[in-house]
Amino acid sequence: MNKVFENAEKAIFDIKNNMTIMLGGFGLCGIPENLISALVKKGNTGLTCISNNAGVDDFGIGLLLKTRQVKKMISSYVGENSEFERQLLNGELEVELIPQGTLAERCRAAGAGIPGFYTPSGVGTEVAKGKEIRIFNGKEYLLELAFHSDFAFVKAWKGDKMGNLIYKGTARNFNPMMAAAGKTTIAEVEVLVENGELNPNEIHTPSIYVDRIFQGEKYEKRIEKITTQ
Repeated sequence: MNKVFENAEKAIFDIKNNMTIMLGGFGLCGIPENLISALVKKGNTGLTCISNNAGVDDFGIGLLLKTRQVKKMISSYVGENSEFERQLLNGELEVELIPQGTLAERCRAAGAGIPGFYTPSGVGTEVAKGKEIRIFNGKEYLLELAFHSDFAFVKAWKGDKMGNLIYKGTARNFNPMMAAAGKTTIAEVEVLVENGELNPNEIHTPSIYVDRIFQGEKYEKRIEKITTQ
């Protein structure tokens, strides 16, 4: 089975309106830049996006928000995007805010085939509304369900043509969990090599989780906040 695609545009050929998409990355680190840009060009609407955060106004998922392609955001941190804020306050965007650890575990559970789990995070807050609560050892826990997504977009440093992936530095954030969780996982890599060239001991995401792969280009790799002393 050939998993290699020429570019992002061809890799997302079957994405339709109203689908749910996971997008790897943390802040602006390790985000699937090429896939997001291709989705903007394709113009699909009514999307539900699962991502740790919502990018910034002119980069990352912020580009999809700007073009009004996102119907719902499921995220943990969204404080760097004024367009997100505007749409939320005007009732134009559905938002589900989730504790970061819960977001990560709902991704991991989906990849592991676990339908749900109990966590103390969110008990006694807005997060608990409408959710089952059970007591274990005298402590309350919420039932959280694994995510279901049509696609997962992930970005890795290096990959081979089978779809084995290696992430570099802190880009190894939500990408590995989401790669395992997507019904169809599309990976963009900075370097695409022949099968057998990667050290098996260095592979973070095995090829079994990756359905499509391509070599990206023109990565900006923006810094979310530049801190100087």
